[in-house]
Amino acid sequence: MSKKHVALTLAATLLACHSLAVQAAETTLKAVSAFNTDTFFTDRFKVFVDKVNEDGKGILQIQMIGGPEAIPTFEVGNAVRAGVVDLANSSAVFHANMVPEALAMTLTDKTIQELRANGGHALMDQIHREKANMLWLARLTDGLQYHIYSNKPVNSVQDLKGLKLRSVPTYLAFFRAVNASALQIPPGEVYTALERGVVDGYGWPSVGVLDLGWQEKTKYRIEPGFYNVEVSLFMNQKSWDKLDDAQKNFLKEKVEWVESLNKEDLTLAIQEKERQAQAGVQTITLPEAEAQAMRAVAYKAGWDGIAKTGSRHAVEIERLFGHGDSQP
Repeated sequence: MSKKHVALTLAATLLACHSLAVQAAETTLKAVSAFNTDTFFTDRFKVFVDKVNEDGKGILQIQMIGGPEAIPTFEVGNAVRAGVVDLANSSAVFHANMVPEALAMTLTDKTIQELRANGGHALMDQIHREKANMLWLARLTDGLQYHIYSNKPVNSVQDLKGLKLRSVPTYLAFFRAVNASALQIPPGEVYTALERGVVDGYGWPSVGVLDLGWQEKTKYRIEPGFYNVEVSLFMNQKSWDKLDDAQKNFLKEKVEWVESLNKEDLTLAIQEKERQAQAGVQTITLPEAEAQAMRAVAYKAGWDGIAKTGSRHAVEIERLFGHGDSQP
């Protein structure tokens, strides 16, 4: 064999080894969204996935396998815990059966940046690791509020009494505290429930109503809103542990970037409310005294619920997540 041939063979071997090393270094995470992929609450996740895949060639990629059609919404938490998927765009509301303390993530008025600074994020992340084998990787919404949408006029807290309202665990205690009749109905059945009068209204964020077409069967949105809508990224703990330092640092960098986009949420909420008005949804703004009374009931019910979990972290959670505007 000539020296030239040996040199070419060696070069080819080194190139092949280099290619294999690059392939071995790149990891692909399998991800799912708890929300339909064409709705507001998946939009920012898709932006995140695109950014990671664009900047992470040779380092890290994310393969999105779908939404609830792939894994039902309330099964996403279990899928992350068991490692069926590595990453999920979801809400802690959907796995509160595993981590009941996580409802505090909705009660807080503090931004994710404030929670990272004061230790709140670290504590909630630790609880998720211990109870559900997952990390609280990132928060993708911040500052959006829930509202009561009703087909009957509501001008006081008393007017909520007896209303049939579609609810979820997030604000179930609040609705019960004002003596509303709280019904748990899947989002896909709410339109028909409104149409048939099964419910008089529902709780829902300031955004996303038009995505579902509910504005067609909704007369009023009640102001002010309450709580802080929480959509987050949760990651299987073993999947995180398998990443090398370079991949972890890359992912942290992209998390910081995507969380910086949360400042746009208030503008998005204003725009969405304008769209609701154009679609015929009227705004009822409660008088100041009634507004304060409603929010007081809402937050008391929420924090009482955290205390009732019996968590040894309950007092510390309220200290880190509460004591702001969320405690009127």
